[in-house]
Parts: sequence; structure tokens; C-alpha cells
Amino acid sequence: MPSLNWIGKEAVEHHHKQVPYRLIHCDQRLSAGNTDIGNLLVEGDNLEALKALLPYYAGKVKCIFIDPPYNTGNEGWVYNDNVNSPEIRQWLGKVVGKEAEDLSRHDKWLCMMYPRLRLLREFLRQDGVIFVSIDDNELTHLTGVMYEIFGKSNWLGTICWKNTTDNNPSRIVVEHEYVVCFAKRKEEVDPHWKSPASPIREMIQKKAEELFEEFPGPEFDEVRQIEYRKWFKDQKPYLWPFQEYDEIDTKGVFTGSRSVHNPGKDGYFYDIPHPLTKKPTKKPLMGYRFPEETKDRLLSEGRFIFGEDENKIVELKVYIDEWKSKLSSVYELDGRRGSNEIKDILFESKRPFSTPPKPIELMSDLLSFVTSGDDIILDSFAGSGSTGHAVMDLNKVDGQNRRFILIEMDPEIATQITAERLRRVSSGYNKKGSPANPVEPLGGGFRYCRLGVPLFNEFGDIDGEVSFPDLAAHVFFAETGAPIPSKAQNGNALLGKHGDKTVYLLYAQGQEGMPREALGNVLTPNALVSLPPPPAGFEGTRVVYAEGTTISHDRLNAEGIVFKQIPYQIAGL
Repeated sequence: MPSLNWIGKEAVEHHHKQVPYRLIHCDQRLSAGNTDIGNLLVEGDNLEALKALLPYYAGKVKCIFIDPPYNTGNEGWVYNDNVNSPEIRQWLGKVVGKEAEDLSRHDKWLCMMYPRLRLLREFLRQDGVIFVSIDDNELTHLTGVMYEIFGKSNWLGTICWKNTTDNNPSRIVVEHEYVVCFAKRKEEVDPHWKSPASPIREMIQKKAEELFEEFPGPEFDEVRQIEYRKWFKDQKPYLWPFQEYDEIDTKGVFTGSRSVHNPGKDGYFYDIPHPLTKKPTKKPLMGYRFPEETKDRLLSEGRFIFGEDENKIVELKVYIDEWKSKLSSVYELDGRRGSNEIKDILFESKRPFSTPPKPIELMSDLLSFVTSGDDIILDSFAGSGSTGHAVMDLNKVDGQNRRFILIEMDPEIATQITAERLRRVSSGYNKKGSPANPVEPLGGGFRYCRLGVPLFNEFGDIDGEVSFPDLAAHVFFAETGAPIPSKAQNGNALLGKHGDKTVYLLYAQGQEGMPREALGNVLTPNALVSLPPPPAGFEGTRVVYAEGTTISHDRLNAEGIVFKQIPYQIAGL
């Protein structure tokens, strides 16, 4: 397969391995709602934040959605990774210029994206998927680097999103963006995606129920229709993908469908009389797609929509509760919706981002196809928090317990926009700040976290701020490649089992000069006898991490123990 190359690629191919593991500290003051449900908002550089989260979430994330910089040439570049390469140092730390001013901006974008995508792949479950939003500036480069990291065989498709109307004359008017989708392992992903939930459908059906309560009985059919259409007209810009469901009868909300046609081959030919003229209605060119007995049933059920006379082909009533969504490769949704949502929630008069945030309708729809239950969704370019908002919204609709992990590097945006948005939508708010327009709370909550010191200092020693649970999580992940099964407890050396390994850690901090053996940080004969037993039936290797050992190599072998000295033999150091 052809490979993508760019200036600086060699310097960043393994850069994700050189990023230090950092501690993560939660700030209860900035957290909100139920902080124990597993939602996180992490403030900090997303490359370092991903590395810090990896020991806890590797292989656990069902869906990743990221909206990285599009590299339009007009963006301030803030992803200043410390990559020690002469080629990269000449770009990083500068503001990306326009194409004519800085011909290397595409190389620079790839240098930024590559290590992040490498780490993101490690978070995905075997049946996990990643969505990446992009436009024409970097679509080709993004696809090439995704082929390299995820494998061309794991490409699931590219969605074209028509999100704007441009009336400026040009050769080709650009009115779309893209969402590129890859799988961790395509063969593990459900081959038939169906969307079980739609917040918009729920809203429409709720309005219909209110009208049926206010106007019950067939004598109010006309009044009910008039009132519904008034409401529908006002709400139509916000009703995607149900912007055609403008009719209501005693069975509910519906729209007309021209699916009576039989495309591509001869269908069935019979008469359907018009209810007023009694003459046969016009037939589709290729005939009807269903047999006459089906026609009779549909006619008796009142499922046909007739024109004023027989010269119009009938349509079928399609009720909103029969709607079955598919994930189409083409979306049409006004991109300005995202900016309007921010204004409604935060009462901002000006747009806080150079590009509009993604509408939650788009996010909710995508997530509804690939996530359910308590699946984890990760967004490492969180921005205004659209992904977290969409997760809360989707959970409210279908009663699921999806969780999100968001990363936002700008402290001002993270605290004043991302966190504030999530706080308001979870607890409820007034639209545009008006008490006359209250918005119901979605529930949920999140922990607000920041990055702390690296686990290992500049001399390679364990930093003094590192606690036993922090180090244990890293040791277990470094040894097994899997997150620790449960949070380690001080005083319990047994971290857990994975595959054919059971992992132990002997470590406690003490005052400088205190003997390591006295702290219990050395594997002595007494410490060996005191090790908690592995799970019943375990016949693999016991791996013990400690600062030293006084036990001979022969005895360790006889006991089925592999000793590794900390910090020097911890992988990733």
C-alpha cells in the first residue's frame, strides 16, 4: 500500500512513546452534578492528557469523535509539542500562516495529528470506531495517515455533511465538510447499524401527545392539524431529520412517502380509486411496488394520501413512530445550529470559536448508531463540549448510561465554556437567559480534572507527589497493556491478574534517608511469604515490582516469580 510521507515524519512516528505519564488531579470546585457516573473533563494538552489517561482506559472506549483544527491557514496554532527535531522546531511554536506564506503547514498539521491518532487507537475497544471531522484542506492527508495507523481494511466510510449555503460566486461553491470513520477491527463491528433513539422524534411525539390531550376526539381533527402546523412551522429549522413530518391524524404524526413506486423493474398494475372523483388515480410508470392484497390492506387502514383529484399518484403515510434511521453517507444539517446552541446556553453575543461547534443533533445521531449501555465516548478536541452535551442528551432520551471523556487544552475555554455548558445542560438553564424559556435538565454530571506532575522526574526517579494507586495503575498497564482491574489500595501489593500474569507492587513513600526495606519496598524472604496469593487456579507468572530484592535468582525461579526493579524496569520510563 502506498504510504504518506512528510517532512518531520520520522521525528513523530514514535513521539507518543516519549510523552511522559502525568498524574491527573480532580477539582471538585469545577465539577458538577453526579461526579461518580464516570464522565470526565480534563484540562490540559491533549497529547499529554491522552498519555495520562491511557493506563485507565486503554481498550475500553467504544467511540471516539474528534473535531481537530482544519488547518485553514487562519487558525492560531497552539499544539506546540516538544519534539526534538530540527525539522519540527522550525515550525512548532509559530502561528500557521496561509498557504502562500508557509508551505510547510500541511507537514506541521500531520506532525501534530500523527502521535495523537496513534494514542487514540490504543483507547479503542476491539469493536470500537473513530469519527474524525475535517474539510477539504486536510481530507486527503487525514485519510492517508488513518490508512497507515488504523489500516485501509478498517475504513468504514466517509460522510459528506452539507452544512451551509454559499452564495458567493466561484468555480465550485464549497458547502460541505466530512466525517471520516474507521474501526479498530472492522470484523468486530456490528455490520448493521441502526439508530434506536432520536431526541427530535421524542420532542415531536411529546407535542402530539399534548395536542391530543387538549383536542381529543375526531371532531377536533382539523383544529389539531392547524395547531400542529403552527408549532411545526416555528420549530422546523430545529427538527432535522424530521423536517417533513408536518401532518397529524388520529394515529399520530406522519409524512408522505413516494415509496409506492417500483424502481428498476415492472411492478404491479391495478386501480386505486380516488375517494372523491371515484376515478382510478394515476399509476407509477413502472407500477406499484406491492401486490394488490397489500394495497387493499393499506386502503382499509387509511394509509394512502390522495391529491385533489385522480391525476396525482398516491403517497403512503409514514408515521414518525415507524421511522427507521440509517447512517447515510450524506447529511444535510445547517452548521449554524452549533453556534446558536452556544448562544442559547451561555448567552454569548459573539461566537467563541473561529469555526462553529458541531450541532448536537449531528453528534447524537452518530453516537446513537454505535453506542449504548455504559459505553465510553472520547473527544480529545473538546472545544465547547458538544460531544459531552450530545451524550447527556442521548442518555436522557433512551435511558442509557453512556459516559464521556473530554479533553480541552485552553484553560479559559475549558472553565468558562466547556465546563459551564455541561454544567448548565445537566442542571437545566433558561434559553438565552430568559426565565420565560426554561430548558429541562438532562441530568448527569462530570469531574473536572487537570494534569499534574509526571510520574517520573528528570532523573528517572518516582516523583514525590506520586501515590501508590497512581504508580500501581501505571505499573499494571506497563506490564500487561491493560488498565488495572480496580483501583489499588495502599498496603495491598496485589494489583490484579491479566492473562498469564499476576502483578504485584511493593512501594511506599517515606522520609529521605529511611531504609527502603523498612518501608516494605524491598522483596525480602519475609515479604515474599506475605504476598497475597494469586487467584485460585492461577498457573502463570507472578511479576513483582519493588525497589530491590534480597532473594536469589534461583529461588525466584523456583517460586515462579519475575522480579522487576522500580523505577528502572518499568516500561515506558
